Amino acid sequence: MAEFTSTALGYPTLVYSIVLAFCTVYWLLAATGLVDLDLDGLDAVELGDTSGLAGMLGRLGLDRLPLMLVVTLVAFIAWFLTYFTHLLVLGQFASWLRWLVGSGVALVAFVASVFIASAVLRPLRRWLLSRRTPAQQSLLGQVAVVRTAQVSERAGMADVDDGGAGLILQVRADAGVELHRGDRVVLVAFDAAAHAWRVLPETQYQTL
Repeated sequence: MAEFTSTALGYPTLVYSIVLAFCTVYWLLAATGLVDLDLDGLDAVELGDTSGLAGMLGRLGLDRLPLMLVVTLVAFIAWFLTYFTHLLVLGQFASWLRWLVGSGVALVAFVASVFIASAVLRPLRRWLLSRRTPAQQSLLGQVAVVRTAQVSERAGMADVDDGGAGLILQVRADAGVELHRGDRVVLVAFDAAAHAWRVLPETQYQTL
C-alpha cells in the first residue's frame, strides 16, 4: 500500500492522479444528482476547428461526446501507463533524471491515451449519435452536406445546420447515385431500423 501511494503521488504519475481524482469526484456528485449527468451527447465536445489539437481530436472521433467521459477515460489510461512506467522503470533513476525522463513519459502517455480512448469510444460515439436523431418530421426536406468521402447504400454521414451546434446524421443513397464529400443533399425519408436517412442530391430533389 505504501508503494502504491508513493508511486501514485510521485512525479509524473501525480499529474494524472490529480486529474483522475477530479473526475472521480465529478462522477460521485453526478451519481448523487448534485451535478447534471448527460450521456446523450447534448453537452458534448463540439470541435468545429479543423486545425491543431481540436482538429486532431475530431479526426480521432473524440468530438461530439460528453466532455467528462472523454477526460475521464484519457486520464485513466494515461494514469495507468505512467503508474507502471514509474513503478517499474523510473524508480531506478536518480531524482533529477526521474523528473527529466518523467516529463517525457507524461507526454507520451497522454498521446497514447488519446489514441487508445479513440479506439474505445468510437462505437459509443456512433451509438450516441444515433440516439440524438431528432423527430423525423422536423428534418424531412432539410438540406445536409456530405461529410464522409462518399455516401452509398450502406454507409455515409452528413451535417445538418440546425441553428445550434449542428447535427451529424447517418445517411444512405439510392443505388447508382454518387455522392461525395461537400455535396448538398436533401433528407427525404428515415429508416428507423438502420437509424439512417435516405437522401437525394439537392439538384435531383428540385426537379421532382
